[in-house]
Amino acid sequence: MRGLRENMSCGVALTTERAVASTASSAITSSAASAITGSAAVIEGSRSPGLKAPPAIVLCGGAGQRMGELTTAVPKPMLTVGGTPLLTHIMRTIAVGGTDEFVLAVGHLGQVVKDYFLQFQAYAGDFTIRLGRRPSVEVHGSFPEEGWEVTCADTGEHAGTGTRLRAAARLVHRWPIIVAYGDVLADVDVAALLAFHQAHGRLATVTAAVPPARFGHLAITDEHRVSRFDEKRSGEEPQAQRGLVSIGFFVLEKAAVERYIPADRDVMFEEDPIRELAADGELMAYRHDRYWQPVDTPKELALARGEWDSGKAPWKVPA
Repeated sequence: MRGLRENMSCGVALTTERAVASTASSAITSSAASAITGSAAVIEGSRSPGLKAPPAIVLCGGAGQRMGELTTAVPKPMLTVGGTPLLTHIMRTIAVGGTDEFVLAVGHLGQVVKDYFLQFQAYAGDFTIRLGRRPSVEVHGSFPEEGWEVTCADTGEHAGTGTRLRAAARLVHRWPIIVAYGDVLADVDVAALLAFHQAHGRLATVTAAVPPARFGHLAITDEHRVSRFDEKRSGEEPQAQRGLVSIGFFVLEKAAVERYIPADRDVMFEEDPIRELAADGELMAYRHDRYWQPVDTPKELALARGEWDSGKAPWKVPA
């Protein structure tokens, strides 16, 4: 595995109990969604409490080049919406389904992510610090992330998403796992996704959705006259879109990682591993018909911030 540093992992438990103060660093970036191909079946899911919430891996090690200068010093998942990093918003979405164990596959500017979580409790609210040879910090009150266990796994500066996933999976102690991108906002019903995965019994599930409207839609008559032009978002006019894409929010069994992601070469998870899972009939698709938005560009970041400021962000998790 190219660029992996096995000894560069850190674990942080977020709690209001006394914690020893410490410092360190880290950062992240993530990957964009890719089109679903192959023989993945698409089936509607429904809410069920049958499956215990598994741990989650968030892929957040990419360079985020399409963000330009915005990601010069900060990795894309750490760009903020409403004063909170994209990464934290995504983790909150997953936590609604019951998950409280996270492994962050960091890489480019990984120190920023590590610093954020190592200092999280101090920024979460009021605190008391005891100085000296054995410093400690006591946080007062509570916060939504209380009780989370967050592990930062350094997966290399330039590794592909499959390589990052396999490296981060070494720190997972139970299966299946949820795998999400650190730059995709969505109001996915994670509990229903997990129930769907449990019901079909295959090795992998991918969440599938209609592509967002990055471009205006044209309605054209037989005479090539434009009869309508609009900028409607995905979900408002789904019939204007054709096909589905992967938005991440995978659920994977251990065999999906160990059999399909090679350990001896760098690989993108969205390429050979996904194609081979589909070809073997081991990939199912959970249909998500509500909101989702990749945050790949400054325009998409501005869109997410505008939704938050308006008070109408569909992906906002109530405190």
